[in-house]
Amino acid sequence: MNSELIYQLALTEVPNIGCVHAKILAQQFGSAEKIFKARQQLLEKIEGIGEIRARSIKTFTSFSKAEEELKFIEKYKIKPLFLTDKNYPQRLLNCYDSPTLLFFKGDADLNTSKVIAIVGTRNHTEYGKQQTEKLIKDLSSQNILVVSGMAFGIDAIAHKAALRNELATVGVLGHGLDQIYPPDHSGFAKDMLKHGGGLLTEFRSGTTPDKHNFPTRNRIVAGMSDATVVIETGEKGGSMITAELANGYNKDVFALPGKITDHKSAGCNSLIRNNKAMLLTNAEELIEVMGWEEKRQKTKVKSQKEIFIELSKDEKTIIDLLNEKETVHIDELNIRSGLSSSSIAVAILNLELQNVIISLPGKIYRLS
Repeated sequence: MNSELIYQLALTEVPNIGCVHAKILAQQFGSAEKIFKARQQLLEKIEGIGEIRARSIKTFTSFSKAEEELKFIEKYKIKPLFLTDKNYPQRLLNCYDSPTLLFFKGDADLNTSKVIAIVGTRNHTEYGKQQTEKLIKDLSSQNILVVSGMAFGIDAIAHKAALRNELATVGVLGHGLDQIYPPDHSGFAKDMLKHGGGLLTEFRSGTTPDKHNFPTRNRIVAGMSDATVVIETGEKGGSMITAELANGYNKDVFALPGKITDHKSAGCNSLIRNNKAMLLTNAEELIEVMGWEEKRQKTKVKSQKEIFIELSKDEKTIIDLLNEKETVHIDELNIRSGLSSSSIAVAILNLELQNVIISLPGKIYRLS
């Protein structure tokens, strides 16, 4: 039996330990098992934990739920992703309330270089449908990962359009992986899995699609993406929550404008008016803002400039990692470089000043 996974599952059940506290603990100890086996006095001294939470961890004995969930995970080949897992969506780690543990079914790379969330109303217009389909078609050459929430309306249109254009797409669920909600979407959910996409949730099996789960789900949609695109929405609803969350996470937000008399575009127009979203009329605008227009050949040629610059050992480490991939997230640099956060920050600043690397939205870096 996987003892570390048992402890990871159990950590999500400990009273008084939410995802923010779990993140503090994971950063301190590196594994869930070490958290549970740490002395209470040591736990109490950690900032944000204190006596009550430390006692909750040390007195926790209800491991039976974790053991049952492990059976489900193993039976259906679910991929559990703990905060310290290299396959955990690294962009989410920049969000203060990133989930402690995610459950993933599928083959999509959740840390691919370009991830877009597309959200909108369940009661879309033909205009919204056409614009969603056109946007995704025009973005297909970028090999992006399309993320949405599997709901009726714009969500479903985005997932289906991604499939038609041979793009991987991930649905973030507000329930466990033992079901699909709405049930009508079971068919294209299977297609998503079949064609390199996936289904992602923080809810364990048996969790029903209760109304309060969906705003919680929306923070994953916003947090794991480079940008959120709002197609159609009223001034209230899940899409507006997702847009507000994305803004709070310092992510780029785009909104498709609509008629001032159309209540289904009122939310988009409001986001644009209040400078919470950039007005979006075509894929080219999004590509330009996100810095995705560069060519691979151009990157290869310009990256040779580091030969003529005297680099420190830390800077060379960063360059080596950036030579392996077109773009790399700051969290991946932290994990793979073996350097301290402060050393990485200094190295990145120096490399930017020398025009060796370029900073992209979402704390992603590439060679200039």
